[in-house]
Amino acid sequence: MKYTELSFLIQPYNEAVADVLTALLADVGCDTFVPGASGLTAYILQDAYDESAIQKAIRETAGAFAFSDDGADLPTITFTATAAPDENWNAVWEAEHHFEPIFLPDGQQIRVIPRQAFGSGEHSTTRMMIAMLSETALPGACVIDAGCGTGILGIAALKLGASSVFAYDIDEWSVKNAQDNFALNGCAADIVLGDASCLSTAPQTDILLANINRNILLADLPVFVSKLKPGGCLLLSGFYEADVPLLMEKALSMDLHLTREKHDGEWRALTFQLND
Repeated sequence: MKYTELSFLIQPYNEAVADVLTALLADVGCDTFVPGASGLTAYILQDAYDESAIQKAIRETAGAFAFSDDGADLPTITFTATAAPDENWNAVWEAEHHFEPIFLPDGQQIRVIPRQAFGSGEHSTTRMMIAMLSETALPGACVIDAGCGTGILGIAALKLGASSVFAYDIDEWSVKNAQDNFALNGCAADIVLGDASCLSTAPQTDILLANINRNILLADLPVFVSKLKPGGCLLLSGFYEADVPLLMEKALSMDLHLTREKHDGEWRALTFQLND
């Protein structure tokens, strides 16, 4: 397969900016990321490369860090695109990465092979989501994992007592990766390819998990709420402190109330409950 190599320069360099950019690039088809001292390198299939989509991801990343009204603190992100040499990038990535098992609060282990899908268990947002899951009543619960990535959150839910998981992701590779990881952990789930519209086939749920960027959360929140049973819980992460007011306003307007909040550095996680 022919790939395009995208080299991003972030000035001034900020790891949080690189994290957000990585998530948004994954949404537009990039499937391999290599961090650097002043930015990152990403790879995308040549047939999937859309310069306008990349530029939009850059604008949204910069906008997420608009700390001042005059924009003086906006990070500057530039990129170049070149044809990548023929190589099995997935095999190279796997050979260079080794992931230790993730331990749940009750001592159980989860093993995942990320294969470029988001959710190795090492990221702050994943850790916070697992912590909130462990504090949520799960025995017998029906769970939806929105934007499942590696499937780590759905696997954690099952190991903590959930009875079923419906998971989906817009990326075909992530769906295959999640299927492999569920099998690796002796778990089973209904995993489908698609966006939030695929929830039309999902059952009403007790708990919905979404570790996705702010813009997608805001857009998909009405669909998420429509799938919650009365009293159901919505666990969200993938955003920063500055994003919390927008998410709170939207959630409160949809008959949700906040029950828990966590933070890890600049990252935030929120748990909402649908009013009975």
